[in-house]
Amino acid sequence: MASTPHLLAAGSGWCVHDVVCTASSHDRPFEEQHEALCIAAVTSGTFRYRSTQGSATLAPGAVLLGNEQHCYECSHEHSAGDRCLSFHFTPEFYEKIISAVPGARHISFDVPNLPPLPALIPIVAAAEAARADGDFAAFEELALCLAGTVSSALAGAKRPRRTPSPRDELRVAAVLRRIERESHQPLALADLASEAATSQYHFLRLFLQVVGVTPHQYLMRTRLHEAAVRLRGSNESVLSVALETGFNDVSTFNSHFRRIMGMSPSAYRRLKGAVG
Repeated sequence: MASTPHLLAAGSGWCVHDVVCTASSHDRPFEEQHEALCIAAVTSGTFRYRSTQGSATLAPGAVLLGNEQHCYECSHEHSAGDRCLSFHFTPEFYEKIISAVPGARHISFDVPNLPPLPALIPIVAAAEAARADGDFAAFEELALCLAGTVSSALAGAKRPRRTPSPRDELRVAAVLRRIERESHQPLALADLASEAATSQYHFLRLFLQVVGVTPHQYLMRTRLHEAAVRLRGSNESVLSVALETGFNDVSTFNSHFRRIMGMSPSAYRRLKGAVG
């Protein structure tokens, strides 16, 4: 199979690859093996997936499921090429996630795939945007969200609606204060979860429940807010503003700034002469 995996991000118990396949109907499929528990979001192309759980035709928006050490085969009988964001998890890491999902009991998959479910669409879209922007820090949250949503869908469980307790709100408030103080620093999800004295997946759900966005999204918006203030109030270079507010490079900063503000940092700075 003419596929090329490119590692985008990795952490303790998980990793994500951008996998580009150039195979066509003229290429003979061969047996491969999942090295870890696999959840792969198809972002382009159509192909046939056969595994020990069954077979399915996968298209953009669908999610491929694979069990650790299980064999599988992909083929392109009617099309050429595809691209996937392939997330891999150790059983220990995945077990921690499903322990917080109502109805989830198994760390192995019984089916080969999930269709483009409404709950999966925004996660896959966010993962594609992170890949395009080079926002590799976002993949830790996306890995947790994807695994939890897939587990919930397989368990047939509905996400429970509940009001955060005062204790939950207090925990999240402490994290918000830390982000405000240290937004220019690299803040790992594990560190923020530790601040809230809870597991990463539970913290991610709790933060989203209380704040309305994920910790990474909140961190990015906090950095962008500070950057916008500095662009308007100083003559610092765009590069200096980007680095001082926590972005590793100016291209990543520009991508985020355009996505949220609707214009480049330089264009935003020029507005200051037209305001007031």
